[in-house]
Amino acid sequence: MAAIKGLGRNIPYLRQQAAALLGNTSTSVKSICVVVLFSYCLSFSEEAIRILSVTPGYLLPPVFWFWTAFTFCFLEIHFWEVCVDVVTVGLCGKLIEPLWGAFEMMTFFAIVNFGVAVLSALFYLFLYMCTNNPDMLFSIHIHGLTGYIAGVAVAVKQIMPDHILIKTPIGKITNRNIPLMVWIVGLTLWLIGLLEGTHPTMFLSGLLISWIYLRFYQKHNNGTRGDMADNFTFASFFPNVLQPPIAVVSNTIHGFFVRIGLCRKIVRRFDMSNTPPGLVINLPGIDPHDSERRRQIALKALSERLSRDHAKPWQPDRTKKHSPVPPAVSIPIPESTTPKPLASPLIPQVSVNIHNQHHPSSSST
Repeated sequence: MAAIKGLGRNIPYLRQQAAALLGNTSTSVKSICVVVLFSYCLSFSEEAIRILSVTPGYLLPPVFWFWTAFTFCFLEIHFWEVCVDVVTVGLCGKLIEPLWGAFEMMTFFAIVNFGVAVLSALFYLFLYMCTNNPDMLFSIHIHGLTGYIAGVAVAVKQIMPDHILIKTPIGKITNRNIPLMVWIVGLTLWLIGLLEGTHPTMFLSGLLISWIYLRFYQKHNNGTRGDMADNFTFASFFPNVLQPPIAVVSNTIHGFFVRIGLCRKIVRRFDMSNTPPGLVINLPGIDPHDSERRRQIALKALSERLSRDHAKPWQPDRTKKHSPVPPAVSIPIPESTTPKPLASPLIPQVSVNIHNQHHPSSSST
């Protein structure tokens, strides 16, 4: 009873925080939150859970409940899961939607959740093939936005990879560490019995699907697809010690997919129009440079040029006084001296005119 009264006293505060979180967001973000809240009310029915969530044995043929691949993401059974979903979708509307737009954000939402449904169902089918346990097909219910939460973590890693979240005595935790850390925490909670096993499965599926989409297929306004930056490779999700062996495995898999036509070969484009004058970037033929490193080199060269310009304040004054003037003055000097010999014949003409004036006077006399 006291808990209900305490919750009643905090309702205005919770309403204020929800308005601040969902304010200035698109209609799609608000709609997702409303549907999640409504689906939570349906979760008290076992039949609704069976119909709306993904059951691996029913999603796959011959039953093929295909609609569950689109409805499972809105269904949550626990209220704390609803709160996490609303906060994640609200933050996505604040951070990602202004950069991508509402349409691209909804496209990302649909692709990630549909991919999570299919990939998670295939994972439990694989477990059934290994264990021959029918519970893996018919007792597992996949539901919620856990996979989309992983996708948002991957997108934030792509947009702000070096943003520091927490400083610890052993190091800094940035956005590039979040996806793997959250998955490890979820796996640990499942091992000790505090979390359902579907959550680590959905999170890992969402991580893979979102990375594949953002890495190879997302369309950009400049006509390019994906993000080929070296700081967004699959190995970049892991600690530096583990990155070399994981890079070998992931590059081998990618090369195989390129050969069979499932993936396109990585094509890097360089825009030299914004490069500072005098900056030379060597482009090797085999090992591509990191785009982030190239951008830092360009910014460093530009700052050095600006610092040199500020260190010489007399250069703008010199340009204002028209520094090319002395050469221009020296050019007309020989031209002004050449006409001077032409002025001497004018003197005899004056003298001749004087004699002509005196000659008639002498004759008249």
